Amino acid sequence: MTEAELRNAARAAQRPMMLVLARHAESMRNKVKNGNAFLPADESSGLVKGIPDHRIALTDTGLIQSTVTGVPLKNDYGTFDTVYDSGYLRTIQTREGLLQCYSPEELAAVKIRSHHLIHERLSGYAYDMTDDEVRTNFPYFQSHWEQFGPFYATPPGGESQERVCDRVYRFNDILFRQRAGQKVLVVTHGGTIRAFRFCLEKWTADEYNERYLVDPPTNCGITVYRFNPKSGRLELETYNRSYLT
Repeated sequence: MTEAELRNAARAAQRPMMLVLARHAESMRNKVKNGNAFLPADESSGLVKGIPDHRIALTDTGLIQSTVTGVPLKNDYGTFDTVYDSGYLRTIQTREGLLQCYSPEELAAVKIRSHHLIHERLSGYAYDMTDDEVRTNFPYFQSHWEQFGPFYATPPGGESQERVCDRVYRFNDILFRQRAGQKVLVVTHGGTIRAFRFCLEKWTADEYNERYLVDPPTNCGITVYRFNPKSGRLELETYNRSYLT
């Protein structure tokens, strides 16, 4: 099937021809937290403490990561019809880096949009806290997390992963109607990519919990769904591919 035929089949099924998800590049909080759930109890936390999540920028390394990833991403999947970011600074910067390899003419033909439904999971009142501060202020939270699991547990003042999946489900409904037959790139966050997988691959809550710590989305990791005309669905082709070597 030619690309034009695949586009037409996807358009008829009200699905994008291709959906590519990219996690943002390394952010300042990624660097400071170094894989931990909360901020470290040292002076490095001062680099990000007090900055709201939507204003967290990429590191210098992250800026390079996004530019480096853009070239092979374009080589492998061509130019995109529409590119979304979450409206958070780190996804905007990543999107800009990924598209640096586009010519002015190519960029002029791309629809660039920000959408609030694909922002990161809201972490709530513990956002700027250390482990000790969380234990002191919310002594019940660890037992709550263990009892309900990553899918249903809700951080104090924050958002459960179930709610993130609800947001992504609504975003997909808009995407399918407005971008049918298109090649779409979505620059988003790790928790949101998990939510896309939950919705598109029809996971259960138990499957989400089982997969939560298995192969988490990496900075600038690329996940690709391609429309299958036989099933009429977007099917996973590539998960979490990194061009950073």
